[in-house]
Amino acid sequence: MTQILNMPPAQLAPGAGLFRNEHFQIAYVTNDIERAMKVFADQYGVKAFRTMEGPLPAGGHIRVEFAWAGGTLLEVTQADGPGSDLFREGLPADGSFAIRYHHLGYLVPDEAGWQALEAELEKGGVKVISKGHQPGFLRTCIVEAPELGHYIEYILPEAGGQAFFEGVPQN
Repeated sequence: MTQILNMPPAQLAPGAGLFRNEHFQIAYVTNDIERAMKVFADQYGVKAFRTMEGPLPAGGHIRVEFAWAGGTLLEVTQADGPGSDLFREGLPADGSFAIRYHHLGYLVPDEAGWQALEAELEKGGVKVISKGHQPGFLRTCIVEAPELGHYIEYILPEAGGQAFFEGVPQN
């Protein structure tokens, strides 16, 4: 494919600004994941997904579908029950079908980058909404960006997480 835009090389600098990690993901939430996947397939050409699902710590359930579209990882999430508020926010209260933009995802390159991110969040007084660590899989941190109208998620994949993302279908 011919290069149509000469973009500057990424100037990544974990700890030097919340957007200074590698942007790789855009995420949506929905209240009907099967219907949402059909919309992505029929209207946007994203037909193949990889599923991750399980219980939420508070007792609810979460299902997340991942798909590569070009160089961007798409995430579509449906969560229900206790502990699902973060993923139901912005969806219609009457239960009518919706897909809503939720967050941008940024890769953190290594442990030093994660420590720099943590220091930056603490220094800047950024509100951390959710943090998680599944040893051997990945670390996550979702922060509020109220001025932007969405969340930002930081991910440090470990060996299992790297393998998972490499196994996500390319569309």
